[in-house]
Amino acid sequence: MPANRCPNPSCEYFNRALPNNAKVCPWCSTPLGNVVSSTPEPSSQPPPSQPPPNQPPPSQQPPSQQPPIQYQRPPTNQPNYEVPQQVPVDHSTVYQQRVYYPPTPPVYTPPPQRAPLLKLIHTTGREFNLVGEGGYIGRRSQSPGIAPPEIDLTGIPSEGIISRRHARVDWDWSQNAYMIVDMSTNGIYLNNTSLTSGMQYRLLNGDSLRFGQDNLVNFTVYVV
Repeated sequence: MPANRCPNPSCEYFNRALPNNAKVCPWCSTPLGNVVSSTPEPSSQPPPSQPPPNQPPPSQQPPSQQPPIQYQRPPTNQPNYEVPQQVPVDHSTVYQQRVYYPPTPPVYTPPPQRAPLLKLIHTTGREFNLVGEGGYIGRRSQSPGIAPPEIDLTGIPSEGIISRRHARVDWDWSQNAYMIVDMSTNGIYLNNTSLTSGMQYRLLNGDSLRFGQDNLVNFTVYVV
């Protein structure tokens, strides 16, 4: 008596010898017979996945009764901002009249006036300059704390006849000239003319200035 064989081509026990007393295939439960079916041609598709032995074939599994899962989008807490629609502006019709302001001319600030330089040239060729627009002509004091005169004649020959504050010179803008005032004991001669003490006299470029009576201290005035 020929052995029973499984006629199901998709079964693992297909065309394999089974017990003679078996009614169905123990794997796929297909009724068994003594006729061995012809070997099917190999299919190009891969064989379906086989269920494990302890589960019934997929064809006999009852369909799942669970409802299909519906996925819902989680709500977001962000506010929904709506972009306002901008109305296009016709720039060809928008015109604003501007007020014309005349330009402000720059303010001219004249440079500060500066007095010319006063120079006294000694007969030895030594030159004395007045720093600033006014000051004293004299000889430096040996006592501490007394400021030296602006034109210090210390060191020239016969300086002993020169007082500490022998004269005062200042630039006078109204006269446009330097003015000299005699403050000495031995006197001052301007162009061989004795000056009155306390009175102002103009100093011009090229004047001769002499201190004392003996023609020992002589200067030529330069205003540059």
